[in-house]
Amino acid sequence: MERRRRRRRRKRRRRRRSVFVGQTVSQEDRSPSGSLGESEPGKLSPHTGRSHTGESAMSWGTELWDQFDNLDKHTQWGIDFLERYAKFVKERLDIEQNYAKLLRNLVKKYCPKRSKDEEPRFTSCLSFYSILNELNDFAGQREVVAEEMSQKVYGELMRYSQDLKSERKHHLQEGRKAQQYLDHCWKQMDNSKRKFERECKEAEKSQINYDRLDNDINATKSEVEKAKSQFYLRTHMADESKNEYAAQLQNFNAEQWKHFNNAIPHIFKNLQDMDERRTVKLGETYRSFAEAERRVIPIVSKCLEGMVSAAKAVDERRDSAIVVESFKSGFEPPGDFPFEDFSQNLSRTGSDGTISNTPKGERDSAPGPRSDPKHPMSRTKNKLWLFGKKPKAPSLEDFSHLPPEQRRKRLQQRIDELSKELQKEMDQRDALNKMKDVYEKNPQMGDPISLQPKISETICNMEKLRSEIHKNETWLSEVEGKQSSRGDRRHSADNHHHTPQGRESPEGSYTDDTSQEHHTPHRRAGPPQPGKPTPDPHEFDDEFDDDDPLPVIGHCKALYSFDGQNEGTLVMAEDEVLYIIEEDKGDGWTRARKQSGEEGYVPTSYVEITLEKNSKGS
Repeated sequence: MERRRRRRRRKRRRRRRSVFVGQTVSQEDRSPSGSLGESEPGKLSPHTGRSHTGESAMSWGTELWDQFDNLDKHTQWGIDFLERYAKFVKERLDIEQNYAKLLRNLVKKYCPKRSKDEEPRFTSCLSFYSILNELNDFAGQREVVAEEMSQKVYGELMRYSQDLKSERKHHLQEGRKAQQYLDHCWKQMDNSKRKFERECKEAEKSQINYDRLDNDINATKSEVEKAKSQFYLRTHMADESKNEYAAQLQNFNAEQWKHFNNAIPHIFKNLQDMDERRTVKLGETYRSFAEAERRVIPIVSKCLEGMVSAAKAVDERRDSAIVVESFKSGFEPPGDFPFEDFSQNLSRTGSDGTISNTPKGERDSAPGPRSDPKHPMSRTKNKLWLFGKKPKAPSLEDFSHLPPEQRRKRLQQRIDELSKELQKEMDQRDALNKMKDVYEKNPQMGDPISLQPKISETICNMEKLRSEIHKNETWLSEVEGKQSSRGDRRHSADNHHHTPQGRESPEGSYTDDTSQEHHTPHRRAGPPQPGKPTPDPHEFDDEFDDDDPLPVIGHCKALYSFDGQNEGTLVMAEDEVLYIIEEDKGDGWTRARKQSGEEGYVPTSYVEITLEKNSKGS
């Protein structure tokens, strides 16, 4: 009997060990609050299945249980990053395809169009044709790279992205449903709690009323009995509300434990696995991206080796021999011509034998025209700025470097951003105040004084944001006032238009339009600026005297007068009609011509433009 008892004890111990190793922890083994006791180092967590040493810190379900919104954003960012990389691969394979197409067109352009018998037999030509063939094969390998990237990288990424979006949507819906169910349980518990509170207050009132009538000698017996029954009824209702509240509280605690120890860890574990698989997929596609290029390297190397071999095959002596063989006539070079003397029958005079000591070169030499000492580079040395962009103006806090409308948009955008930040600070302040009230009513939950520094910091941030908003609103009202006022509008245009963005006009001749970069017409120089060197009036004449004037493409009417203080601008009076010879390139300036022939730039906002179709040059 004793042996049997020992065997039974051993079996029970084995069962307990197997249960502990298998991590099947029953509900009775847990503490009443739903939390487990301290786990021993190296043992597994009951709700995550991960070790407490090392891997438990990497679990989203345990460490990020309250970061649902951040995980939502992170997983969306992961999908966006994957699609961004897919877009990069698509652009890369487009480059490869275009590169291969251009190479093939280049080979086709320079391939011989005559038959092989008619082509020269020079080694340099044959080597060049071999290089063209190798280059054609090289272009084919670039097409192979593009095809590999398209199928094994880009196509795979796009299919995986769609699957990832569906999986993420499913997990997030499960998380939202779990949170909604927990909120529903909390509302039921809160309603039962409030009901219990009301019933207790009513029971207290009925007790006070019963005690008052019971002690009142003037009260009738029926009134006392009625108050007594009312007291018993309220007390019974309070007891029922108490039991209901206790049941709802117990149910909510149980559901909350399940939510934060089972549902949320499971959902977040799925999200973590999904994100890790996305990372692994990116690593695989990175390798496939490189492998597509590495697979063709041996063939590309052979193509390059073929080009090198073709270069080595060039033989200058053989080519020279081919030239000799092709054009050799076989005749001997002509011999010396004999001297024929025709002066035998002429009598010589003293002057015949005299030879002037003056060299022929000195007799025939005459003063020729002097060469122009000016070198073309001397003229263009100081005009390199024609082909270089003017450095951008520094970005100012009030955006005064921008045109009025652009400045107004930027200021309004900044005001909206600051308003959003202010609203966040206000929400944080309200939340801190509510938490402070809770701590004051329930000191065991926390110290309300500890929240005061954070509240003060939030209020300080709110004041700073309000100050920034007021400052930007002042600038905004200033801009809107300038736009509504005629005189202020002229002043605003003068401030923002003498350095138009994108080209050097009107002070320079640089433009973003490539069609105008090499055909810049001649411009009339304006009055010299004080403190600036006077430009050479003939500096542009040497280059642009032969250019025809630009054709008229429309006309405009001046809405305001413009003084044209800057060089290259055009003075105009109000209601003056001008010819349009160049449209606004986006910098706020339009090139116009007066009826007298004077040309220059005027602010686009100062004129009313009417473009004409099929207009001819004036």
